[in-house]
Amino acid sequence: MTSSQPRRGRPRRTGSHLSVRVAHTVLGGAVGVMWLVLPEMTSGAGVPVAIKEPTPAASTTAVAVTAGDGGRSTVDLVLPLVAVGTAGAAAGYAYIRRVRRTRGRTTPGGASRPPSGQAPPQPAALDEEACAALVAADDRIRAARCELGFAEQLFAPQDTARFRRTVDEAGAELAAAFRMRQRYDEGVPQEEAARGHALAGIVGRCAEAQALLDAASAAFEELREPGRASGEALVVAEGRFRELTGRAGAAEAVLAELRARYAPTATAGVVGSVEQAKDRLLFATVRLNEARQSADSAQPVRAARQLLAAEGGIDQAAVLLEGVDRLAAELRAAERAAPVALAAAEAEVSRARAGARAGAAHEHEHEHGETESGAHGGGAGAATEAGAGPGRQVAVAPADASPELLPARLLQADTTLASIRRQLPDLQPPARKPGSRAAGPDSHRRDPHRQDPPAPDADGPETAGPDAAGRGPREAGWDPVAVLRRIVRATASLASGRDEALQTAALIAARTATAAAADFVETHRGAVGALARTRLAEAQRLLATGDPADLAPADALALEARELAELDVRAHGNPYGGPDHTAGVGGAVLGGVVPAEDPDGGTPAGFAGPAAPAAGG
Repeated sequence: MTSSQPRRGRPRRTGSHLSVRVAHTVLGGAVGVMWLVLPEMTSGAGVPVAIKEPTPAASTTAVAVTAGDGGRSTVDLVLPLVAVGTAGAAAGYAYIRRVRRTRGRTTPGGASRPPSGQAPPQPAALDEEACAALVAADDRIRAARCELGFAEQLFAPQDTARFRRTVDEAGAELAAAFRMRQRYDEGVPQEEAARGHALAGIVGRCAEAQALLDAASAAFEELREPGRASGEALVVAEGRFRELTGRAGAAEAVLAELRARYAPTATAGVVGSVEQAKDRLLFATVRLNEARQSADSAQPVRAARQLLAAEGGIDQAAVLLEGVDRLAAELRAAERAAPVALAAAEAEVSRARAGARAGAAHEHEHEHGETESGAHGGGAGAATEAGAGPGRQVAVAPADASPELLPARLLQADTTLASIRRQLPDLQPPARKPGSRAAGPDSHRRDPHRQDPPAPDADGPETAGPDAAGRGPREAGWDPVAVLRRIVRATASLASGRDEALQTAALIAARTATAAAADFVETHRGAVGALARTRLAEAQRLLATGDPADLAPADALALEARELAELDVRAHGNPYGGPDHTAGVGGAVLGGVVPAEDPDGGTPAGFAGPAAPAAGG
């Protein structure tokens, strides 16, 4: 895609414009001078002009001209002066106008640039176009995946493989566009022209994704048409509908069990999911009945449209119900991982503290000039004492922990981990006998960096101590995923990043947050904007890299995506939830199953693109 903006590095033409104007000025001056000297060269028709000495009587008068000259000198002086003045004024005006236009220019090729600390102006129109292109392409690819999923249940894999490749290729183009948008939001690139080109690239990528679906649209319709005509596609959709209707009751029971066992924050992501799934199934019921009636009355176009809308509602109901089951599995996995992750985090903090102590002892020896190893158990000897021996690791201070900030970080980690341990009553350390000390490599000395954490916990309601009824926090409800997230964040600046238990904790937290955000965007895409979708796409990309360093950013981006999506939904509202519309239409519009412009007769844009309702049904 080409751009009308000037290309960077193109040579300026200011010098050429100025040289042309200077040449015009010189030429005008030369013409004026020639005009001045021409009368003197031709005066008297070749008769020499006598120059007489002035007489006393005529000393106060000018030299007279003969009557034969006819007053030529006065006329010949006026016209050349007018010509020279006019040429000079024109050249001066052109030069001043050129300088003013150059100074006022704000493009990258201009003489003046904005200050380095000032952000370049954002091309608002192109930015809106890029956001709209991302939303449109994302909606269409999601709808195409839904269509393809039902087609794969009806046809052999070899018949649908090419369309799966098409959807994957379109998804890759969209993923690249989302990646470009994420970098754009992060301020990369910084130059105005480059940012404009980035937005144009996003629009181009989205257009390419839709073009891939357009190219496969006719072939996909040919594949599905026989199944629709024979009624087999309707039978597949009805079978899937009955399966999900039976699962709704089971999902409701699972959700009730989760709410009784865990804190409200643990199940906040699926609150209302069962009700929304039932609403989508109610919408699918109406559309399946209309599709059956249209097929019986020989209206194949209307039957296909109603079937496609019913498939969209059924697919979203499956997403909502599967989200409940997946969250239950993630909470159980987090509950099992929490004790192991907590022990690993405490070990990491102990290693960091031992490394800090070894570094402090080494610095103390260096200040007093004690360079011999092992003289007082400092330097390398301290590190050996802390971590040497069979089955032990050498204590090393974190690479990014400055000596000034390390004590505060250790205190914060101690406070957080102690709070978490109080939240897990069955993980309390065994009671020690009076006068006994805890076993460990450092039990023989007082830790100068350690401070006793405060007894009350201020981390939130889910970390509170026993309630008034005497129940522990475990019985009152807790959030295992949130506990893992707090463990990972507490040791982020202290841990080496190589402990498998902490990596597992970070993976569970990021995977749970990303899946919850993805389900919410999928089932509310009729109201979710480009920003939330961009953050979700980046979280999914980081989660798929397999790099443990990407887990914490993926978790944070997924949480941000969910928050932004919820804000979009609240701001959008639902004007189709009243009694004036067919049952379930409000949820279908909110989920993007049917377009808001025509909720009763329209269909989402899938392989074939947006379809307009046929006249007269």
